[in-house]
Amino acid sequence: MPSIPVPNSTDFNKRSAMSSASPLFHGVVPPVVTPLTASLEVDYPSFARVIEHLIAGGVHALFVLGSTSEVVFHDEATRRKVLEFAIDRVNGRVPVLAGVVDPTTDRVIAHARTAQSVGASAVVATAPFYARTSAPEVIDHFRTLREAIDVPVVAYDIPVCVHFKLDRHTVVTLAREGSIVGLKDSSGDDGNFRYALMDLADRPEIMMMTGSEIVCDNALLMGAHGIVPGLANVDPAGYVRLYDLCRKGDWTGARREQERLCRLFEMVWVAAPRVSAGSAGVGAFKTAMRRLGIIETNEMARPQRALNDAEAAAIETILRQTGLLA
Repeated sequence: MPSIPVPNSTDFNKRSAMSSASPLFHGVVPPVVTPLTASLEVDYPSFARVIEHLIAGGVHALFVLGSTSEVVFHDEATRRKVLEFAIDRVNGRVPVLAGVVDPTTDRVIAHARTAQSVGASAVVATAPFYARTSAPEVIDHFRTLREAIDVPVVAYDIPVCVHFKLDRHTVVTLAREGSIVGLKDSSGDDGNFRYALMDLADRPEIMMMTGSEIVCDNALLMGAHGIVPGLANVDPAGYVRLYDLCRKGDWTGARREQERLCRLFEMVWVAAPRVSAGSAGVGAFKTAMRRLGIIETNEMARPQRALNDAEAAAIETILRQTGLLA
């Protein structure tokens, strides 16, 4: 069987020279977990520890109120308080991107105006959901949002939750006209992501980031600006290490670190099928963070179920096997 050539640092630098020129954001941008108390209120002391854990791990920005933050379970007042707390705690050390996820354009605009007023660096919006919209209507949604605020808009492609795919044409159209400054791709459609990267290769200011935990090295090789992995809440330093290895063109080292993180990611299957996908994923992250002493509980917003003691023990084993516990 013929050997497969391994890209070197020169190959990577040529491929990423445009994409790394001047994006607004880059690197590791974790979607920040929102810890809860036993009474299902936001646990702000734990939230402060989460933020410090991520910044100490070397991350380049924070994405607050995303899916990993359980954003849709929080009312408007809670969202504002979470965002205000995060921005105050970060105190300018890294940019803070604010999720403004809601079913309709006007409600998204209201969240975005709040985010702008409290100092968010950008807002992150999905396509509208519940109502069945067309591609032209989705484009109108992002255009209207951008016209209503004075901070940048990042599109968030997560069809498993909103039941609409931001395809290549939609992303490229919105990016070229200035309605969005980038994309967080959590669709799992690496082909569409790659074509969008290719189409926008002449637009170095457009930030293209993957939301996958397990193919970050692939996305960075394709020319992505960065990564938005929920698992970085557990191991931010690991994802920063992976990003740095890719930037240096050390693909052997990057593959080794990515595969360690893949083994860590297996925690998300521990509770399936007893709980929902959201509980299995975010719940696993919270359970691991509780074991690491970052947060007090692994409670999930209702009706999601928290992981039980047996599942927590299995996650502890994974933490030990991947070097996060002695």
